[in-house]
Amino acid sequence: MIGASSFAAPLPKLDEYVDSVELYIPKLGVYDGRTLDRERLFSILDELSTCDLETSIHAPYFADVPTYPSGLVVNTAAMDKQDFRLMEESIDLAAEIGSHAVVIHPGIQKGDYEKSFNKMIANLKELAAFASDRSVVLGLENKENTAPDNLCCDAEEVVRAVLEVDSPSLGITFDVGHANLTCRGDCGLLRHFARLFAEHVVHVHVHDNHGKCTGDYFGDAHLGPGAGCIDYTVLEELSGFDGIFNLEVFSLDDVIAGRNKLDEIFP
Repeated sequence: MIGASSFAAPLPKLDEYVDSVELYIPKLGVYDGRTLDRERLFSILDELSTCDLETSIHAPYFADVPTYPSGLVVNTAAMDKQDFRLMEESIDLAAEIGSHAVVIHPGIQKGDYEKSFNKMIANLKELAAFASDRSVVLGLENKENTAPDNLCCDAEEVVRAVLEVDSPSLGITFDVGHANLTCRGDCGLLRHFARLFAEHVVHVHVHDNHGKCTGDYFGDAHLGPGAGCIDYTVLEELSGFDGIFNLEVFSLDDVIAGRNKLDEIFP
């Protein structure tokens, strides 16, 4: 199934080109600070009900950029009660509308690596238990190691996190673009990612880059597939995966280009 992120285009337009939409909570405008605006959320769900789209959810995460709403910053390696409430609201929404997965980010390392990693594991166990009670699946997204302090960049580290949480409600969101940056554009290393992840993948993010830390966002350009250096035949390594390949790009043109690229690989 091919999807696209909600920031790429209005829902009715996405409905013309993809089968699913990833509701990107930080950019939906449904929060006033840390307070959920249920009226705004219901209006979006009303619009969604007129479309023939499956859904996934992208929960709040840690970001240190002015375009990200400061009230929705969540570091999964250092969560308080308000952070848990924000994440739980995304999980509850997924349960309400039958979403295929809720994407969550790993934490940010602060000081001692093992202490940060272990705190993240403890928090992920709580989130996975909450999700399990609601029959929701979480997908832990691999991050790019071009950005400082990210946890869960290397393939082995992401798998370690999933195995330590040890819950059927936590799998992996395989972000191909992030993995390409971690692999510095090396397709062989990227295939290693895919093979190691394959049995754990519950969701896939598809976007392109040039495999190096250039420009803004540490090289994480979220280009349309084909505009960077990624060989998307790497996705063939996920032979048993039957979930959503979500195009995490910023325009309808890139959604269409991505759909065409994926249709070539999976005719």
